[in-house]
Amino acid sequence: MSLRPAEVTTWYLEQRDPGDLRPAEPADLPTEIVRAGTPSPEFSRFLYTAVGGDWYWTDRLTWTYDQWRSWLERPGVETWVAYTSGVPAGYLELDPQTGGQVEIAYFGMLPAFLGRGLGGPLLATGTARAWDLATRWPDREPTTRVHVHTCSLDGPAALRNYQARGFRLHDTHTATQPIPLDIPGPWPGAR
Repeated sequence: MSLRPAEVTTWYLEQRDPGDLRPAEPADLPTEIVRAGTPSPEFSRFLYTAVGGDWYWTDRLTWTYDQWRSWLERPGVETWVAYTSGVPAGYLELDPQTGGQVEIAYFGMLPAFLGRGLGGPLLATGTARAWDLATRWPDREPTTRVHVHTCSLDGPAALRNYQARGFRLHDTHTATQPIPLDIPGPWPGAR
């Protein structure tokens, strides 16, 4: 994969109390947000490439099946999927960490559903599920902080959506980093 240097700004955001979460307007389309109840490397890799392929999500493209399985089978890792008309429209992945912290590791919409009013409700639901994670995982301590980061390579509405849901900016970092010459697209290697 050929790389080029790019200046990338990363914004780090957090909520420190469940009361920080602001609801979203209802989705424009009939939507159901469901937890993926069985860890599925195939499904999670599909979501990762379908959502992230246009935003330079490349860190997990080389993961093996066993790496995906090991990640997804960790206690407290949850994948929440928004469906409309039976089709996955977007997803959010929760990564439980020590000290009652939960990171929103990945969040985004499939290209066909961008700008359709689904991202706010999915983010609000996923963030609420981060706050009540301990109710589904008895060995988990209660959540004390939900955090996320986004960058200038992500979708243009990402930062606004996080802030609209009550996430507060706590750090910003800009650096030059190597990125692929071409975005991988939803079918990496098929172009």
